[in-house]
Amino acid sequence: MQKLPSPRFPVRRAPLSAALLCAALGAFSPALAQTGGVLPLVSVGQKWPQAVETYVIRVSAQDAGKPLGLEVYSPTFNLADYADGRRGAGYFGDELYNKADQIETTFTLSSPAGTVAERRFGMNREHTWDSLFAGGLSAGTYTLKVTTRGDGKNSFALRTAAPFALETSDFTVNARDTEQTPLLAARLNVTPDWVGKTVGLLNYDMDGVKEAETWVIMPGDRRVNLTTSDNGKTATDPFKVTAEMVGDWQIFIRVLPTTRQYSNAIRYSFRLNDQPIPARVGGFTTPENVKIANQLLVDVVDPQGRPIPGASYTVIGDSSVRPTLPAGYAPVSSTILQGTGNVVSPTEVRYQPGFNKIRFVARPPEGQLAVDAVALYGDQRIPLTGVPFEVNGRTLTTPTTLPLAPGDYPVKPTPVPGSTFTPPLPGRVMDGGTGRVTIEYRVLTDVTLVTMPDILNACDVSQLVATARTDFPYKLPARLKLNLPTGWSSDYPLELPGDFSAGAPLRLKVPVRICRSDTAEAVLDPINLRTTGQARVRNPGGANVTRNVQGGARASLSKAVEVGAQGYVVTLTLTVDSTLENVRLQDALPQGGGTPAVRGPIAVQGPSLADVNPRVDGDSLVLRRVIPGTYTLTYTLFTDLPADRVVTAPDIGW
Repeated sequence: MQKLPSPRFPVRRAPLSAALLCAALGAFSPALAQTGGVLPLVSVGQKWPQAVETYVIRVSAQDAGKPLGLEVYSPTFNLADYADGRRGAGYFGDELYNKADQIETTFTLSSPAGTVAERRFGMNREHTWDSLFAGGLSAGTYTLKVTTRGDGKNSFALRTAAPFALETSDFTVNARDTEQTPLLAARLNVTPDWVGKTVGLLNYDMDGVKEAETWVIMPGDRRVNLTTSDNGKTATDPFKVTAEMVGDWQIFIRVLPTTRQYSNAIRYSFRLNDQPIPARVGGFTTPENVKIANQLLVDVVDPQGRPIPGASYTVIGDSSVRPTLPAGYAPVSSTILQGTGNVVSPTEVRYQPGFNKIRFVARPPEGQLAVDAVALYGDQRIPLTGVPFEVNGRTLTTPTTLPLAPGDYPVKPTPVPGSTFTPPLPGRVMDGGTGRVTIEYRVLTDVTLVTMPDILNACDVSQLVATARTDFPYKLPARLKLNLPTGWSSDYPLELPGDFSAGAPLRLKVPVRICRSDTAEAVLDPINLRTTGQARVRNPGGANVTRNVQGGARASLSKAVEVGAQGYVVTLTLTVDSTLENVRLQDALPQGGGTPAVRGPIAVQGPSLADVNPRVDGDSLVLRRVIPGTYTLTYTLFTDLPADRVVTAPDIGW
């Protein structure tokens, strides 16, 4: 582009010694300023292919919240830098091509969510050092854009605090005649996966070989000169990457004694297989006797004074700052700790330029989740205490209320014996509110009715035993009652209220006079669970039991005892309507007599697909697996007891 010409002038020649080069190769550090001074970046207002200078700052998760320390030297346009065709003291490269124009440069730091900080700088007659953004940022990628309005160019220098860096693939630098020593323009990290690919180093508008020279230092301190571009032209140097080239590349520039310009704006571009690749740029050492002109320090903390993770702030112009809070956080207050200004609200402070320290306080969002448990038993909902459950990685017991951040929280119940449950919907917690989750356990119970004896002479007395049982460990209120058919009578109460639970059944025993063969019924309220028991008027005797499981199987067992040729013939008839495992037939041997009763070999008849080989376990006969149908088990009972004492009550379990 067109640059202001300057007359020939004597220059200070500085030889590039080995020590000087080693210092120049270092990272952007104070040593760089000592060996080559500050290499300014530059934003050109008109007639330049790159209207906006763009830099990228990456914040990793581990560096989130660390002070960014984004600072700029000489962001304003210095009218004294180049006045009346001559360089001023402390010349930095600002040039105004049209004296009637006003120059304005805007620095905008933004994230995908919007602007973080924006500063506009006008014209003055000094070089200042300003803080653009000192605070921490959440993890992510941020963009710093620099735009100049007006016919001129504004030179500046940028830096960030460690471990952050400015990256870009296309940028403009300002090489000055006052620094005819090597200046580091950028650093490019060549990784092993680039081997075999082509790296392109491009420079634009260097104005020919008499103005400046540029080169790259590759790993092993190998210098490779780059092509010098002509006025308004681009020069490209392609490099086929080999394993020896992997590592850090440093791109240098040096103004030559033969230059005819005070400053020269040059654009660099970096490509990998013709695609943009980022390099590290920027960095400067504060010149001596230069004080920061404007610095803003902002804390965003919780009510206990602890920094809020992920919080930041936004600067609006040169006088207003607002906090940027993580989702759900509620502002509490704002305070000017140091500096001059006024508090507008808990989310805005206006300040005067200078050194300012501001604090915003916000509280984290918090609500509550209440968890309880009930037993669904008939039409009753019985509260349950001490039932364990898991939520948010913690194990607690019902009922409880715990504080939680807003969100949805799955509640994992613990199984309770003798019941089933459906996993509840996640509990929803809102800021300042209380969510509720109720774990519902549906109780499982069963009821049996034993008639003993169930074969008897007309109008003899039999004992009916109704039993309500459950494996549920909590007490269940119930009422057990008997319904007797016509021809059956008793002088005893036919109802029994009470509680039952695991290991503590509710049992109603009633002697009943039976004058005709029929069926009695046992009812368990309040769930209206019913089962039946039969009795037949004849001789000899027997007993029967039916087990009806709530929501499950039904099975009945009848026991008949007849006099045989030797001892008594016992016949057990089992009828089931479901496939059952490990069915236990309780068949106690009668007690008493001169010698203990003995059970002979057992003969079994039943469905062919079932496992009907019984196993004797004490007073029980165990069938490993039965399928729906009827099974008959017959054996001879040897005892010297009389017939009226040989019948024992059967029972069923599985």
